[in-house]
Amino acid sequence: MRRQIRTVMSATDWLFLVALGTLWGGSYFFGKVALAQLPPFTVAVGRLGLAAAMLQVVVRAAGYRMPGSLRAWRAFWVMGLLNNAIPMSLILWGQIRIGSGLAAILNASTPLFTVVLAHFFTPDERMTAKKVGGVLFGLAGVAVMIGPDVLGGLDGGLAQLAMIGAAISYACAGIFGRRFGGAPPLITAAGQVTASSLTLLPLSLVVDRPWLLPLPGARTWAAVFSLALLCTALAYVIYFRILATSGASNLLLVTLLMPVNAVFLGITMLGEHIESRQVVGMALIAAGLATIDGRVFALLRRGLPRHSPASS
Repeated sequence: MRRQIRTVMSATDWLFLVALGTLWGGSYFFGKVALAQLPPFTVAVGRLGLAAAMLQVVVRAAGYRMPGSLRAWRAFWVMGLLNNAIPMSLILWGQIRIGSGLAAILNASTPLFTVVLAHFFTPDERMTAKKVGGVLFGLAGVAVMIGPDVLGGLDGGLAQLAMIGAAISYACAGIFGRRFGGAPPLITAAGQVTASSLTLLPLSLVVDRPWLLPLPGARTWAAVFSLALLCTALAYVIYFRILATSGASNLLLVTLLMPVNAVFLGITMLGEHIESRQVVGMALIAAGLATIDGRVFALLRRGLPRHSPASS
């Protein structure tokens, strides 16, 4: 029997949402730590490969079996490419050149691109005036944050554009992932993570040649294992739990929580700093997401005093 999706989240759902925002926000911190000794493709393969192994164990423990058809694995490969291989590679490449907090803020623009793409590529998620306003707010925030850095070469603008590319890839994954609606979410998660780890493995071997690298230290190993087990495997389990109980609209709120943790860890643990225009950009993106979601403004309207004609 299919579980009823709640439009109003319970306290437990909120706890899971905060936990997911913390885990995904922390992935930028752990990625930055791992990149100190390992190149991007190797970090991505380590993260995805270990997470795939863990998710396969969870699938077995839950009593499921992975599909064996070529058609299913072709879909897993496309989903893994859009949802893992491409965006994670771009994010890790960009994080060599920009701070983890800024990377997370830019990646929070994913729902903005999802709204636009869904209008053109899905039959039932059309643009509305509220969504258009939210997208314009958010894109203005992205433009403010990138600003003149787009002319600054690899050390500035291109790294930030890589984050936008990752956000667009995540948005495409959200559209493509609609076709997995009839499959158990845990199967989809395990399949796409496994496929993406196998996709990136040859690239890591050819480009990074990890056997020639110095042996990483304990801090780097801890960061990679944290990325894999906490920020990927556990995060996916929480992700699909929220999706099953509260739906995609409520899950969208995680994009407002994720940059907060990433910025906090970047400042306190890595000595990063956030510029004033990046704060303004983050505020505009948050306003855009809040406009698209609509709940904040509904609560504000509900809290305003209503005056009847007799009292005026």
